[in-house]
Amino acid sequence: MEKSYSMNGEYYVYILTNWNNCVMYIGVTNNLERRLYEHRMGLNEGFSKKYRTHKLVYFEKTNDVSAAITREKQLKKWSRAKKAQLVTATNPDWKDLAPTGGKP
Repeated sequence: MEKSYSMNGEYYVYILTNWNNCVMYIGVTNNLERRLYEHRMGLNEGFSKKYRTHKLVYFEKTNDVSAAITREKQLKKWSRAKKAQLVTATNPDWKDLAPTGGKP
Protein backbone atom coordinates (compact mmCIF):
# COMPACT_ATOMS: atom_id res chain seq x y z
CA MET A 1 0.00 0.00 0.00
CA GLU A 2 1.39 3.38 -1.02
CA LYS A 3 1.85 6.02 1.67
CA SER A 4 0.20 9.39 1.01
CA TYR A 5 1.82 12.68 2.04
CA SER A 6 1.19 16.33 1.29
CA MET A 7 3.58 18.00 -1.11
CA ASN A 8 4.66 20.73 1.36
CA GLY A 9 5.78 20.62 4.95
CA GLU A 10 8.02 18.67 7.21
CA TYR A 11 8.65 14.94 7.19
CA TYR A 12 10.23 12.82 9.89
CA VAL A 13 12.08 9.54 9.84
CA TYR A 14 12.01 8.14 13.33
CA ILE A 15 13.11 5.22 15.45
CA LEU A 16 11.02 3.90 18.31
CA THR A 17 12.00 1.23 20.80
CA ASN A 18 10.32 -0.65 23.60
CA TRP A 19 10.87 -0.11 27.34
CA ASN A 20 14.11 -2.12 27.47
CA ASN A 21 15.48 -1.06 24.06
CA CYS A 22 15.37 -4.60 22.65
CA VAL A 23 13.16 -3.91 19.63
CA MET A 24 13.40 -1.06 17.13
CA TYR A 25 10.74 0.28 14.78
CA ILE A 26 11.52 2.69 11.94
CA GLY A 27 8.87 4.84 10.36
CA VAL A 28 8.20 8.02 8.40
CA THR A 29 5.46 10.60 8.96
CA ASN A 30 4.48 14.18 8.24
CA ASN A 31 3.23 14.69 11.83
CA LEU A 32 5.53 13.17 14.44
CA GLU A 33 3.46 14.16 17.46
CA ARG A 34 0.27 12.60 16.05
CA ARG A 35 2.12 9.48 14.94
CA LEU A 36 3.65 8.98 18.40
CA TYR A 37 0.19 9.24 19.91
CA GLU A 38 -1.08 6.60 17.49
CA HIS A 39 1.79 4.27 18.41
CA ARG A 40 1.31 4.76 22.13
CA MET A 41 -2.43 4.26 22.02
CA GLY A 42 -2.09 1.14 19.84
CA LEU A 43 -4.35 2.62 17.16
CA ASN A 44 -2.71 0.73 14.29
CA GLU A 45 -2.27 -3.03 14.07
CA GLY A 46 1.18 -4.38 13.35
CA PHE A 47 4.75 -4.56 14.58
CA SER A 48 4.72 -1.44 16.74
CA LYS A 49 1.54 -2.45 18.56
CA LYS A 50 2.69 -6.04 19.03
CA TYR A 51 6.09 -5.09 20.46
CA ARG A 52 4.96 -1.87 22.20
CA THR A 53 7.58 0.35 20.62
CA HIS A 54 6.49 3.59 22.25
CA LYS A 55 9.76 5.35 23.09
CA LEU A 56 11.10 7.85 20.54
CA VAL A 57 14.89 7.54 20.59
CA TYR A 58 15.86 9.07 17.24
CA PHE A 59 14.43 11.24 14.50
CA GLU A 60 15.47 13.24 11.45
CA LYS A 61 13.51 16.05 9.84
CA THR A 62 13.42 17.05 6.17
CA ASN A 63 11.23 19.10 3.85
CA ASP A 64 11.61 16.51 1.09
CA VAL A 65 9.16 13.61 1.25
CA SER A 66 11.19 11.54 -1.24
CA ALA A 67 14.31 11.96 0.88
CA ALA A 68 12.39 10.89 3.99
CA ILE A 69 11.06 7.74 2.34
CA THR A 70 14.48 6.91 0.89
CA ARG A 71 16.11 7.37 4.30
CA GLU A 72 13.47 5.17 5.99
CA LYS A 73 14.18 2.39 3.50
CA GLN A 74 17.93 2.80 3.99
CA LEU A 75 17.71 2.57 7.79
CA LYS A 76 15.44 -0.48 7.62
CA LYS A 77 18.18 -2.34 5.69
CA TRP A 78 20.83 -1.60 8.32
CA SER A 79 21.89 -4.14 10.90
CA ARG A 80 20.59 -3.71 14.42
CA ALA A 81 24.12 -2.80 15.56
CA LYS A 82 24.38 -0.01 13.00
CA LYS A 83 20.95 1.36 13.97
CA ALA A 84 21.99 1.26 17.64
CA GLN A 85 25.15 3.21 16.82
CA LEU A 86 23.05 5.87 15.08
CA VAL A 87 20.80 6.25 18.12
CA THR A 88 23.71 6.24 20.58
CA ALA A 89 25.56 8.93 18.62
CA THR A 90 22.80 11.48 19.27
CA ASN A 91 21.00 9.97 22.28
CA PRO A 92 23.59 8.04 24.35
CA ASP A 93 21.16 7.22 27.17
CA TRP A 94 18.34 6.23 24.81
CA LYS A 95 15.99 8.67 26.55
CA ASP A 96 12.49 9.31 25.21
CA LEU A 97 12.82 12.38 22.98
CA ALA A 98 9.09 13.09 22.75
CA PRO A 99 8.64 16.44 24.55
CA THR A 100 4.94 15.92 25.20
CA GLY A 101 4.96 12.19 25.74
CA GLY A 102 3.41 11.63 22.32
CA LYS A 103 0.09 13.35 23.08
CA PRO A 104 -1.53 15.46 20.38
